[in-house]
Amino acid sequence: MPTDSLRRIGLLLFILFFLLVAETSAAGWVNIFVYHRFGDSRYPSTNISLDDFAAHLEILKQEKVVVLPLGEVVRRLRSNSLLPERCAVLTVDDGYDTFLSGAMPLLRRYGFPATLFVSTGSIGKTGYLTWRDLTSLAAEGIEIGNHTHGHDYLVDRRENESEEEWLKRIEKDIACAQTLFRKNLGIEPRLFSYPFGEYVPEVVDLLVRCGFSGAVVQHSGTVDQATDPFLIPRFAMGASYGNPDNFLIKLRMRPLPVTVIDPPSPLLGSDNPPSLQLQITSSDADLSRLRCYVGGRESVVIQKVPGFPERRLILAGKPLTSRRTTYVLTAPSRDGKEWYWFSHLWIKKGRVASGAGYG
Repeated sequence: MPTDSLRRIGLLLFILFFLLVAETSAAGWVNIFVYHRFGDSRYPSTNISLDDFAAHLEILKQEKVVVLPLGEVVRRLRSNSLLPERCAVLTVDDGYDTFLSGAMPLLRRYGFPATLFVSTGSIGKTGYLTWRDLTSLAAEGIEIGNHTHGHDYLVDRRENESEEEWLKRIEKDIACAQTLFRKNLGIEPRLFSYPFGEYVPEVVDLLVRCGFSGAVVQHSGTVDQATDPFLIPRFAMGASYGNPDNFLIKLRMRPLPVTVIDPPSPLLGSDNPPSLQLQITSSDADLSRLRCYVGGRESVVIQKVPGFPERRLILAGKPLTSRRTTYVLTAPSRDGKEWYWFSHLWIKKGRVASGAGYG
Protein backbone atom coordinates (compact mmCIF):
# COMPACT_ATOMS: atom_id res chain seq x y z
CA MET A 1 0.00 0.00 0.00
CA PRO A 2 1.42 3.48 -0.88
CA THR A 3 2.98 5.46 1.95
CA ASP A 4 0.55 8.37 1.45
CA SER A 5 -2.42 6.03 1.88
CA LEU A 6 -0.98 4.62 5.09
CA ARG A 7 -0.47 8.13 6.41
CA ARG A 8 -4.05 9.09 5.56
CA ILE A 9 -5.38 5.96 7.28
CA GLY A 10 -3.21 6.66 10.30
CA LEU A 11 -4.41 10.26 10.45
CA LEU A 12 -8.04 9.12 10.15
CA LEU A 13 -7.63 6.61 13.00
CA PHE A 14 -6.01 9.31 15.15
CA ILE A 15 -8.91 11.70 14.50
CA LEU A 16 -11.47 9.01 15.30
CA PHE A 17 -9.64 8.17 18.53
CA PHE A 18 -9.45 11.85 19.47
CA LEU A 19 -13.17 12.34 18.85
CA LEU A 20 -14.01 9.25 20.90
CA VAL A 21 -11.93 10.47 23.84
CA ALA A 22 -13.36 13.97 23.57
CA GLU A 23 -16.91 12.60 23.45
CA THR A 24 -16.33 10.41 26.49
CA SER A 25 -14.73 13.21 28.48
CA ALA A 26 -17.62 15.54 27.58
CA ALA A 27 -20.22 13.23 29.09
CA GLY A 28 -21.98 15.25 31.76
CA TRP A 29 -24.67 15.00 34.39
CA VAL A 30 -27.87 16.83 35.29
CA ASN A 31 -28.99 18.37 38.57
CA ILE A 32 -32.79 18.55 38.68
CA PHE A 33 -34.73 20.73 41.12
CA VAL A 34 -38.36 20.55 42.20
CA TYR A 35 -40.46 23.48 43.41
CA HIS A 36 -44.08 23.76 44.49
CA ARG A 37 -45.23 27.20 45.66
CA PHE A 38 -43.66 30.58 44.95
CA GLY A 39 -43.91 33.54 47.31
CA ASP A 40 -46.64 31.94 49.44
CA SER A 41 -45.35 31.99 53.01
CA ARG A 42 -48.53 30.37 54.37
CA TYR A 43 -47.04 26.99 53.41
CA PRO A 44 -43.36 27.21 54.38
CA SER A 45 -42.51 23.54 53.82
CA THR A 46 -43.38 23.71 50.11
CA ASN A 47 -42.76 27.39 49.43
CA ILE A 48 -39.79 29.30 48.11
CA SER A 49 -39.55 33.07 48.35
CA LEU A 50 -39.40 34.98 45.10
CA ASP A 51 -36.08 36.51 46.16
CA ASP A 52 -34.58 33.04 46.63
CA PHE A 53 -35.99 31.76 43.35
CA ALA A 54 -34.58 34.79 41.54
CA ALA A 55 -31.23 34.05 43.19
CA HIS A 56 -31.37 30.46 41.90
CA LEU A 57 -31.88 31.67 38.34
CA GLU A 58 -29.09 34.19 38.68
CA ILE A 59 -26.74 31.45 39.92
CA LEU A 60 -27.61 29.34 36.87
CA LYS A 61 -26.81 32.31 34.65
CA GLN A 62 -23.55 33.22 36.39
CA GLU A 63 -22.39 29.59 36.49
CA LYS A 64 -23.15 29.27 32.74
CA VAL A 65 -25.26 26.16 33.34
CA VAL A 66 -27.28 24.76 30.43
CA VAL A 67 -30.96 24.66 31.50
CA LEU A 68 -33.03 22.10 29.60
CA PRO A 69 -36.66 20.98 29.76
CA LEU A 70 -37.01 17.58 31.39
CA GLY A 71 -38.24 16.01 28.17
CA GLU A 72 -34.93 16.69 26.46
CA VAL A 73 -33.01 15.04 29.30
CA VAL A 74 -35.30 11.99 29.14
CA ARG A 75 -34.82 11.82 25.38
CA ARG A 76 -31.05 11.76 25.82
CA LEU A 77 -31.24 9.13 28.57
CA ARG A 78 -33.42 6.85 26.46
CA SER A 79 -31.27 7.25 23.34
CA ASN A 80 -28.02 7.03 25.29
CA SER A 81 -27.04 10.45 23.96
CA LEU A 82 -24.53 12.60 25.80
CA LEU A 83 -25.69 15.05 28.44
CA PRO A 84 -24.20 18.56 28.57
CA GLU A 85 -21.20 18.89 30.85
CA ARG A 86 -23.07 21.29 33.17
CA CYS A 87 -26.82 21.00 33.03
CA ALA A 88 -29.88 21.67 35.19
CA VAL A 89 -33.64 21.17 34.94
CA LEU A 90 -36.33 23.17 36.76
CA THR A 91 -39.50 21.22 37.60
CA VAL A 92 -42.64 22.29 39.45
CA ASP A 93 -45.26 20.00 40.98
CA ASP A 94 -48.98 20.37 41.67
CA GLY A 95 -49.94 23.38 39.53
CA TYR A 96 -50.43 26.08 42.16
CA ASP A 97 -51.37 29.49 40.77
CA THR A 98 -48.26 31.07 42.25
CA PHE A 99 -46.28 29.43 39.45
CA LEU A 100 -47.96 31.82 37.02
CA SER A 101 -47.93 34.91 39.26
CA GLY A 102 -44.56 34.39 40.93
CA ALA A 103 -42.27 32.07 38.97
CA MET A 104 -43.17 32.87 35.36
CA PRO A 105 -42.14 36.55 35.38
CA LEU A 106 -38.68 35.45 36.57
CA LEU A 107 -38.44 32.57 34.09
CA ARG A 108 -39.35 34.97 31.30
CA ARG A 109 -36.68 37.42 32.46
CA TYR A 110 -33.96 34.78 32.36
CA GLY A 111 -35.30 32.84 29.40
CA PHE A 112 -35.15 29.48 31.17
CA PRO A 113 -37.51 26.56 30.42
CA ALA A 114 -39.43 24.65 33.08
CA THR A 115 -41.50 21.49 33.35
CA LEU A 116 -44.81 21.70 35.20
CA PHE A 117 -46.52 18.59 36.60
CA VAL A 118 -50.25 19.02 37.10
CA SER A 119 -52.88 16.99 38.95
CA THR A 120 -55.94 17.50 36.78
CA GLY A 121 -58.36 17.02 39.66
CA SER A 122 -57.15 20.28 41.20
CA ILE A 123 -57.27 22.46 38.09
CA GLY A 124 -59.51 25.49 38.59
CA LYS A 125 -59.84 25.07 42.33
CA THR A 126 -58.92 27.91 44.67
CA GLY A 127 -55.16 28.41 44.67
CA TYR A 128 -54.58 26.33 41.52
CA LEU A 129 -54.04 27.11 37.86
CA THR A 130 -56.98 27.04 35.45
CA TRP A 131 -57.15 25.38 32.04
CA ARG A 132 -56.88 28.84 30.49
CA ASP A 133 -53.69 29.42 32.49
CA LEU A 134 -52.25 26.11 31.33
CA THR A 135 -53.13 26.83 27.71
CA SER A 136 -51.24 30.11 27.95
CA LEU A 137 -48.26 28.52 29.70
CA ALA A 138 -48.04 25.73 27.12
CA ALA A 139 -48.09 28.35 24.36
CA GLU A 140 -45.08 29.99 26.04
CA GLY A 141 -43.17 26.72 25.91
CA ILE A 142 -43.75 25.41 29.42
CA GLU A 143 -43.59 21.62 29.30
CA ILE A 144 -46.64 19.97 30.90
CA GLY A 145 -46.47 16.61 32.69
CA ASN A 146 -48.97 14.22 34.27
CA HIS A 147 -49.22 14.21 38.08
CA THR A 148 -52.32 11.94 38.09
CA HIS A 149 -55.91 13.12 38.45
CA GLY A 150 -56.56 12.41 42.11
CA HIS A 151 -53.04 12.81 43.58
CA ASP A 152 -53.37 9.64 45.66
CA TYR A 153 -50.71 7.59 47.42
CA LEU A 154 -50.04 5.18 44.58
CA VAL A 155 -48.33 2.51 46.67
CA ASP A 156 -51.30 2.07 49.05
CA ARG A 157 -53.95 -0.52 48.34
CA ARG A 158 -57.47 -0.15 49.64
CA GLU A 159 -58.95 -2.68 52.02
CA ASN A 160 -59.46 -6.07 50.36
CA GLU A 161 -58.14 -4.69 47.05
CA SER A 162 -56.28 -7.21 44.90
CA GLU A 163 -53.12 -6.32 43.03
CA GLU A 164 -55.02 -6.36 39.74
CA GLU A 165 -57.73 -4.04 41.13
CA TRP A 166 -55.11 -1.72 42.62
CA LEU A 167 -53.22 -1.34 39.34
CA LYS A 168 -56.42 -0.91 37.32
CA ARG A 169 -57.51 1.88 39.69
CA ILE A 170 -54.19 3.68 39.21
CA GLU A 171 -54.31 3.19 35.44
CA LYS A 172 -57.85 4.59 35.31
CA ASP A 173 -56.80 7.66 37.31
CA ILE A 174 -53.80 8.34 35.05
CA ALA A 175 -55.92 7.79 31.93
CA CYS A 176 -58.49 10.27 33.26
CA ALA A 177 -55.77 12.90 33.52
CA GLN A 178 -54.53 12.10 30.00
CA THR A 179 -58.05 12.48 28.62
CA LEU A 180 -58.45 15.88 30.25
CA PHE A 181 -55.06 17.05 28.96
CA ARG A 182 -56.02 15.94 25.46
CA LYS A 183 -59.44 17.59 25.64
CA ASN A 184 -58.28 20.91 27.09
CA LEU A 185 -54.70 21.32 25.82
CA GLY A 186 -54.58 19.02 22.80
CA ILE A 187 -51.65 17.07 24.26
CA GLU A 188 -50.99 13.76 25.99
CA PRO A 189 -48.01 14.24 28.32
CA ARG A 190 -45.28 11.61 28.20
CA LEU A 191 -43.64 12.71 31.44
CA PHE A 192 -44.94 11.69 34.87
CA SER A 193 -44.38 12.76 38.46
CA TYR A 194 -45.25 10.26 41.21
CA PRO A 195 -47.49 11.91 43.83
CA PHE A 196 -45.46 12.38 47.01
CA GLY A 197 -42.54 10.86 45.12
CA GLU A 198 -43.73 7.36 46.01
CA TYR A 199 -43.36 4.41 43.63
CA VAL A 200 -42.93 0.66 43.55
CA PRO A 201 -41.75 -1.51 40.62
CA GLU A 202 -45.32 -2.46 39.70
CA VAL A 203 -46.28 1.20 39.21
CA VAL A 204 -43.13 1.86 37.18
CA ASP A 205 -44.05 -1.05 34.91
CA LEU A 206 -47.56 0.37 34.56
CA LEU A 207 -46.20 3.73 33.37
CA VAL A 208 -44.13 1.96 30.73
CA ARG A 209 -47.21 0.09 29.51
CA CYS A 210 -49.17 3.37 29.42
CA GLY A 211 -46.65 4.85 27.00
CA PHE A 212 -44.82 7.33 29.23
CA SER A 213 -41.20 8.07 28.38
CA GLY A 214 -39.97 8.99 31.87
CA ALA A 215 -40.90 9.85 35.45
CA VAL A 216 -39.52 11.83 38.36
CA VAL A 217 -39.34 10.99 42.05
CA GLN A 218 -38.75 13.38 44.95
CA HIS A 219 -35.76 11.98 46.77
CA SER A 220 -32.53 13.77 46.04
CA GLY A 221 -29.72 12.92 43.66
CA THR A 222 -28.09 13.79 40.37
CA VAL A 223 -28.66 12.26 36.96
CA ASP A 224 -26.18 10.66 34.57
CA GLN A 225 -26.33 8.27 31.62
CA ALA A 226 -26.95 5.31 33.94
CA THR A 227 -30.06 6.82 35.54
CA ASP A 228 -33.31 4.92 35.04
CA PRO A 229 -35.56 7.37 33.10
CA PHE A 230 -38.50 6.27 35.24
CA LEU A 231 -36.69 6.96 38.54
CA ILE A 232 -35.22 10.41 38.00
CA PRO A 233 -34.19 12.04 41.30
CA ARG A 234 -34.68 15.73 42.14
CA PHE A 235 -33.43 18.12 44.80
CA ALA A 236 -36.37 19.68 46.67
CA MET A 237 -36.27 23.45 46.96
CA GLY A 238 -38.55 24.52 49.79
CA ALA A 239 -38.28 25.90 53.32
CA SER A 240 -34.64 26.16 54.45
CA TYR A 241 -33.52 23.87 51.60
CA GLY A 242 -34.34 26.64 49.13
CA ASN A 243 -31.76 29.17 50.27
CA PRO A 244 -29.30 30.19 47.52
CA ASP A 245 -26.26 28.72 49.29
CA ASN A 246 -27.90 25.28 49.46
CA PHE A 247 -29.00 25.58 45.83
CA LEU A 248 -25.42 26.22 44.73
CA ILE A 249 -24.14 23.26 46.78
CA LYS A 250 -26.71 20.93 45.17
CA LEU A 251 -26.00 22.39 41.73
CA ARG A 252 -22.36 21.37 42.07
CA MET A 253 -23.07 17.83 43.27
CA ARG A 254 -21.98 14.99 41.00
CA PRO A 255 -23.70 11.61 40.68
CA LEU A 256 -22.30 8.82 42.83
CA PRO A 257 -22.53 5.82 40.46
CA VAL A 258 -24.57 3.38 42.52
CA THR A 259 -26.40 0.19 41.62
CA VAL A 260 -28.92 -1.03 44.17
CA ILE A 261 -28.37 -4.75 44.66
CA ASP A 262 -31.04 -5.33 47.31
CA PRO A 263 -33.91 -4.68 47.95
CA PRO A 264 -35.63 -4.09 44.58
CA SER A 265 -38.47 -2.03 46.10
CA PRO A 266 -38.44 1.03 48.40
CA LEU A 267 -41.29 -0.42 50.50
CA LEU A 268 -40.29 -1.33 54.03
CA GLY A 269 -40.76 -5.00 54.80
CA SER A 270 -40.66 -6.77 58.14
CA ASP A 271 -37.05 -5.70 58.79
CA ASN A 272 -36.88 -2.23 60.28
CA PRO A 273 -34.40 -0.64 60.21
CA PRO A 274 -33.90 -1.95 56.67
CA SER A 275 -30.56 -2.90 55.15
CA LEU A 276 -29.48 -1.61 51.77
CA GLN A 277 -26.85 -3.33 49.63
CA LEU A 278 -25.18 -1.18 46.98
CA GLN A 279 -22.44 -1.42 44.41
CA ILE A 280 -20.46 1.79 43.91
CA THR A 281 -18.39 1.96 40.74
CA SER A 282 -16.90 5.45 40.90
CA SER A 283 -13.16 5.61 40.31
CA ASP A 284 -12.90 9.23 41.48
CA ALA A 285 -14.97 9.22 44.68
CA ASP A 286 -12.97 8.61 47.85
CA LEU A 287 -14.99 5.72 49.30
CA SER A 288 -12.84 5.71 52.44
CA ARG A 289 -14.72 8.92 53.30
CA LEU A 290 -18.15 7.66 52.27
CA ARG A 291 -20.84 8.81 54.69
CA CYS A 292 -24.54 8.03 55.01
CA TYR A 293 -27.17 10.19 56.71
CA VAL A 294 -30.73 9.51 57.84
CA GLY A 295 -32.74 12.60 58.68
CA GLY A 296 -29.59 14.67 58.52
CA ARG A 297 -27.81 12.53 61.13
CA GLU A 298 -24.91 10.17 60.58
CA SER A 299 -26.49 7.35 62.61
CA VAL A 300 -25.80 4.66 60.03
CA VAL A 301 -23.52 1.64 59.85
CA ILE A 302 -21.62 1.15 56.56
CA GLN A 303 -20.00 -2.25 56.07
CA LYS A 304 -17.93 -3.70 53.24
CA VAL A 305 -19.33 -6.87 51.67
CA PRO A 306 -16.75 -9.71 51.81
CA GLY A 307 -15.62 -10.78 48.34
CA PHE A 308 -17.13 -7.69 46.66
CA PRO A 309 -14.79 -4.70 47.06
CA GLU A 310 -17.21 -2.25 45.40
CA ARG A 311 -20.22 -3.26 47.50
CA ARG A 312 -21.45 -1.71 50.72
CA LEU A 313 -24.12 -2.82 53.21
CA ILE A 314 -25.91 0.08 54.91
CA LEU A 315 -28.06 -0.13 58.02
CA ALA A 316 -29.67 2.66 60.05
CA GLY A 317 -29.05 2.71 63.77
CA LYS A 318 -32.74 2.63 64.72
CA PRO A 319 -36.13 1.83 63.13
CA LEU A 320 -37.56 4.22 60.56
CA THR A 321 -40.83 5.81 61.74
CA SER A 322 -41.79 8.37 59.07
CA ARG A 323 -43.91 7.66 56.00
CA ARG A 324 -40.88 8.49 53.82
CA THR A 325 -37.22 8.32 54.80
CA THR A 326 -34.06 8.50 52.73
CA TYR A 327 -30.57 7.14 53.14
CA VAL A 328 -28.32 9.90 51.75
CA LEU A 329 -24.79 8.93 50.73
CA THR A 330 -22.03 11.47 50.08
CA ALA A 331 -18.34 11.17 49.31
CA PRO A 332 -15.68 13.66 48.23
CA SER A 333 -13.51 13.21 45.17
CA ARG A 334 -10.00 11.91 45.74
CA ASP A 335 -8.58 15.42 45.38
CA GLY A 336 -11.25 16.83 47.71
CA LYS A 337 -12.48 19.38 45.16
CA GLU A 338 -15.79 17.75 44.22
CA TRP A 339 -18.62 15.95 46.03
CA TYR A 340 -20.74 12.98 45.01
CA TRP A 341 -24.34 12.28 46.07
CA PHE A 342 -26.86 9.44 46.05
CA SER A 343 -30.05 8.81 48.02
CA HIS A 344 -32.37 5.85 48.45
CA LEU A 345 -36.05 6.14 49.38
CA TRP A 346 -37.85 4.04 51.97
CA ILE A 347 -41.66 4.04 52.25
CA LYS A 348 -43.55 2.94 55.35
CA LYS A 349 -47.07 2.19 54.18
CA GLY A 350 -50.08 3.03 56.30
CA ARG A 351 -48.50 6.09 57.89
CA VAL A 352 -49.24 9.45 56.29
CA ALA A 353 -46.62 12.12 56.84
CA SER A 354 -47.79 15.00 59.01
CA GLY A 355 -48.07 18.51 57.60
CA ALA A 356 -48.45 19.62 54.00
CA GLY A 357 -45.30 17.88 52.84
CA TYR A 358 -44.19 17.54 49.26
CA GLY A 359 -46.51 16.25 46.60
